[in-house]
Amino acid sequence: MREIGAILPAGSSVAGAWSFGGASASCSSGPDANNLEAFALSALSQDPAVAPHLKVWTSGRRRQALALHLLDGAVLEASIWNFVVSQFESVLDSERADRQVKALDASKQLQQALFNISEVVQSDASMDEVLEIIHKDVAQLMYARNFMVLTWDRDTDLVQLRYFVDEMDEASKVASRVPYPATQMTQSLAVRMMIGGKPLLGPSDDLCVSLGISTHPAYGSPSRAWLGVPMMSGGVVRGAIVVQSYEEEAEYSEESLRILEFVAQHLQMALDQRREIDALEARVYERTHQLRNANMILQNEISERQRGEALQRTLFRISELSTAPISGERFFSEVHEIISKLVDCQNFFIALLDESHEYLELAYRIDLQGAAPRRRHRLNSITDYVVSHGRPTLLDRPAIQKMIEEGRVEAAGEIPYSWLGVPLRKENSVIGAMVVQSYNEHVVYDERDLELFVFAAQQVGGALSRRTAVVELENRVTRRTQELARSNRALLAEIAERIRVEDRLHHQAQHDVLTGLANRRQLLDRLSRDMRNARSDGTVPSFAVLYLDMDQFKLVNDSMGHAAGDEMLVDVARRLQEHVRPDDLVARLGGDEFAILTEHFEDPMVIESMAARILAAFERPLRIHDRELFPSASIGIAYWREGYFNGEELLRDADAAMYRAKALGRGKFMVFDEEMRAESVRLLDLEADLRRAINNESFEVVYQPVVAFSGGEVVGYEALVRWIDADGSYVLPDDFIGMGEDSGLIQAVDWLVYRKVARRLAAPGTTYISINVSPQHFQSGDFVERLIEMLSDAGADVNRLRIEITENALMEDDGLAMEVLVKLRRHGVKTLLDDFGTGYSALSYLRRFPLYGIKVDRSFISGMHGDSDGSSEALVNAIIAMSHALNLECVAEGVETEYQAQHLAAAGCGFAQGFLYGRPAALSN
Repeated sequence: MREIGAILPAGSSVAGAWSFGGASASCSSGPDANNLEAFALSALSQDPAVAPHLKVWTSGRRRQALALHLLDGAVLEASIWNFVVSQFESVLDSERADRQVKALDASKQLQQALFNISEVVQSDASMDEVLEIIHKDVAQLMYARNFMVLTWDRDTDLVQLRYFVDEMDEASKVASRVPYPATQMTQSLAVRMMIGGKPLLGPSDDLCVSLGISTHPAYGSPSRAWLGVPMMSGGVVRGAIVVQSYEEEAEYSEESLRILEFVAQHLQMALDQRREIDALEARVYERTHQLRNANMILQNEISERQRGEALQRTLFRISELSTAPISGERFFSEVHEIISKLVDCQNFFIALLDESHEYLELAYRIDLQGAAPRRRHRLNSITDYVVSHGRPTLLDRPAIQKMIEEGRVEAAGEIPYSWLGVPLRKENSVIGAMVVQSYNEHVVYDERDLELFVFAAQQVGGALSRRTAVVELENRVTRRTQELARSNRALLAEIAERIRVEDRLHHQAQHDVLTGLANRRQLLDRLSRDMRNARSDGTVPSFAVLYLDMDQFKLVNDSMGHAAGDEMLVDVARRLQEHVRPDDLVARLGGDEFAILTEHFEDPMVIESMAARILAAFERPLRIHDRELFPSASIGIAYWREGYFNGEELLRDADAAMYRAKALGRGKFMVFDEEMRAESVRLLDLEADLRRAINNESFEVVYQPVVAFSGGEVVGYEALVRWIDADGSYVLPDDFIGMGEDSGLIQAVDWLVYRKVARRLAAPGTTYISINVSPQHFQSGDFVERLIEMLSDAGADVNRLRIEITENALMEDDGLAMEVLVKLRRHGVKTLLDDFGTGYSALSYLRRFPLYGIKVDRSFISGMHGDSDGSSEALVNAIIAMSHALNLECVAEGVETEYQAQHLAAAGCGFAQGFLYGRPAALSN
């Protein structure tokens, strides 16, 4: 206003006021500014009396008043007055534009920060990293130098400080990092806020006084502004987020409260997810521990069995060796080697009597105690004891010491910890002994070792009586040499084969078996490499992913068989390789999905031209099993940009673009853009809203009547779900059913509906109620048992329940679908095939599955009107006639006119449902 005052006569005053959108403001300049400003404001709300130098007018949605006060005698020309008015409007327009720019910048910053917070809580970062990032993002939206996050375990009543940054207090002064009972922290403002379950906003001392708690510094320094919101999960407080300010200029508003509530919601989702992951890991650890114990038991059993098998092989080998034409030294060495595989034989020898039986000769000896004479006179040793008595003997060190003390044997060197000796016999005479001994306290022989030695001794004794000539020995050596050569050649061949197998396995790990293309693993490895290179060299890389999906490939598999489908996939792979560059990577991701990684291009048009060429290549017909097919595909393209963390994210966006192309029709390609990203964010928010709605059970069940043509009475109802939004409005099923099926949340919504229907069926009545069952329920395995148990708990009449399924539920897994339908029929639940005629409508389904009836889709009924060509009437007549032939109940959906009702009744349709008979509505109790 000073600029306007400068053009007025000296000593003049000027004041202006304006209102817009229910709010008003004013400004002034000059000696009489205050009185004049009040006068201008009053002139806005009422029609003032005519006064000089006052103008009140409306410009668009803005109402304005301008007042001047001139010194007595001063005159203001009309041109100057008009100039003052125009200058005032210019000032207001400029100020309004500045406010709009600031508001737009603030809104953009808010949206970006909230998106970052939503994204980080879904990432795989550690909780400390998540909290630190959230703190930084919140600090962009409000004053958050002092930031605190607490969690509250309601089962144990323990409160833990998960994150704490404060200018005035240390974490230990406010709360310990060690969990502490909430009942012992009731003087903490944050804990009291969690107990109350409501957000708190204001100076900390005022809040403490209002809650009746202490303001002692031990519970934290007082703050001029304090804002805390609880973190909720399933309607229960699980923690809190707190920000506070010690400065006068930093204040919090209701907008700050809403922002912090959003952050608390997403942070609690992250904590819930991590708690579920921890529980899963605990179960996995417990299961792994159980499997490890079971595996140890199994390994012991296997080891015992392997030992028994090895023992049998050993005994057989010794028996076989006893007939071999080799020298005695070689024979003893072989026996030693064979037995050592089962028993510790580091100290082993064979002693034989000479012809006079007065000397013992060491025919073979391996002993760690040093050398011994090859021939000695008979003594009173343990070996001589075995030879003399002719009995197998197993002794430990105490038993040997006892025999020495009793004088039955004499000590000869170090006494072993364990000693085993068995006599060698020839015909029925003892000719020597075979002995093994241990000087290691950890090596002890047992009865099984003794049994082995007795058998080995029998074989050795027999071998000693069958010595052969030197010629036989040479022949045996020659044959053994040849055997070793053959074994060596076989070993080399086995090594070569193993190398080939390893190469083949490595190739299989990186390639698709059917098409020979790279698989998802190789594609992701290549993408990871490209991303690492892009981040390391700092240049702007150029690579993109083309995501390709065959249109209606499932129809080929179902109609011609999987062999035909495989042949089509091989042809698709060949066509893709023909239309890419040599360095491009073509991969099959699974099923009928392919991806192409292309690098080093200057212009994105190169990639889009490649996509167009590929789609054109699919226009050529393909001949399989004497049938000409025309394959088509949809392609999504995602270009690398900063912000991608891994290859899966790039594939995800290319996949999203592919689905957008598929929605536009066959044979199209689309490039991923910000609009699709916004759609992804919208779906993410919608999923979060749906989760909250499920937790709050914000759903209503309405019922649309089904009437009988024969008498016009209502025979049943179809239960339909309505989502009630927070503002009381309805969210249409078409807006959330698809997302719910993709995320798996639709099952939770279904069970909410089923429980309400079960309570309705518990009331007396004769009309049935039908519920819609998604294909996901048919894959759960326990759907029937859970449904019947719920109905039983509610006291519902099972025979009044019907389910409606689509053809997709039958086609996903017809074996499992058959099992589910049979179980339902056994319990008295009847099944209707919904939307009949919109899918494959295979008669084999109607004949094979235990269905009770069909529902003619509303798209056929809507085509029936007096001005139509009669095609819809003929098709509906055929469906009704088919239902009669198959003894199936027929219900027409979407009946809205008397013409449609009369034609259906004349054609023999049994029942109808539609707006003509009633809209979906709640039923009175």
